[in-house]
Amino acid sequence: MTGPTRLAERFGTPSYLYDLDRVAAARDDLFATLPDGIEVFYAAKANPHPELLRELRSGGARGCRAEISSVGELYAVLQAGFPGAEILYTGPGKTTEELTEALTRGVRLFSTESPGDLARVGEAARALGLTADCLLRVNNATGAAATSIRMTGVPSQFGFDSETLPGLAAELREVPGTRIAGLHFFPLSNAKDEASLIAEFRHTIATAAALQQALGVTFRLVDIGGGFAAPYAVQGERPVYDELRDALAGTLDEHFPGWRSGAPRIACESGRYLVADSGTLLTSVVNVKDSRDTRYLVLDAGINTFGGMSGLGRILPVSVEPHESLGADGTPAHLAGPLCTPGDLLGRGVPLPGLAPGALLTVPNAGAYGPTASLLMFLGRPAPAEIVVRGDDLVSVSRIEHIRTYEHGQAL
Repeated sequence: MTGPTRLAERFGTPSYLYDLDRVAAARDDLFATLPDGIEVFYAAKANPHPELLRELRSGGARGCRAEISSVGELYAVLQAGFPGAEILYTGPGKTTEELTEALTRGVRLFSTESPGDLARVGEAARALGLTADCLLRVNNATGAAATSIRMTGVPSQFGFDSETLPGLAAELREVPGTRIAGLHFFPLSNAKDEASLIAEFRHTIATAAALQQALGVTFRLVDIGGGFAAPYAVQGERPVYDELRDALAGTLDEHFPGWRSGAPRIACESGRYLVADSGTLLTSVVNVKDSRDTRYLVLDAGINTFGGMSGLGRILPVSVEPHESLGADGTPAHLAGPLCTPGDLLGRGVPLPGLAPGALLTVPNAGAYGPTASLLMFLGRPAPAEIVVRGDDLVSVSRIEHIRTYEHGQAL
């Protein structure tokens, strides 16, 4: 009843198909691979769709909290039912206006990137007669993972450099309107293997324990980050981490012996692992064009629909599955989107059977970094439909709409 072909016929393409059963499975799998008591923050930037947010929050003691970095994400998670007490506000460019809105809406936990960022959080909190709990994000000088996408160890707008943080201890402890609650790490993304993930977590936990002593603060929360992998726009399954649970528990017992009773609370965070395999992109062939020995399949989905935070010019190594063959020969083809820019390419030399205009293609593992991570407004094309199902049941269909607002007659 909710197969791709039928849904494409009913709601058109391009469109995204999200299955909430897959979201719930990913959430449950992640909690199962972590020691009991570790909290999980969902990075809303991966996909802020309200139905997915609600599913991730459900699950009782194994429901996710929310990690956000904008007022737009704040409104999304509040709409999905997350109270302020379950939200961590992050990001290097938090303005006073944004902080005031978050505090007013009940957010009390903030990740701070620098002395200036911490001071700005404090000023906003004091203006409201509040005290904000703040994590110090750490840009670790070293790492342990031999592979993966490293997020620290280089000059960055993210985090306090670990080698200079102890020298700032006295200053940071005395910032009015703030209370140092602990540390926030995010050293790598999309770990290549379980050994790398475990090694990085061990290194992070040891660093956190050393910094607790150097800062002279008893931590109440340590966010050790993420790095959980998932295939993105290619065939494949989420990895199963068989050894992570015991490895994490043993390392925490060594460095934070009170963690099992919440002293400190330990948290991880994840985005793509929780939602990537819940989503499929549906797109149709608009035109087949041959140019100087190169075949182009022009699709109705491009980087405005599935940009993957890429901007112009990046080629995604997408996998596509045709749902029917409509007669053209099977020459490998470049996958082009509908935009008036040569950068609108989703793949080069993709092997496909014979296809003609009207053929339906699907891109797997597309639940993370979809519409909201794309050049959605470029050239003014409509946003893709987002279809949410639970198994064979249709839950909702929606579409993001951009509306320009005006203020006329205001004196300059």
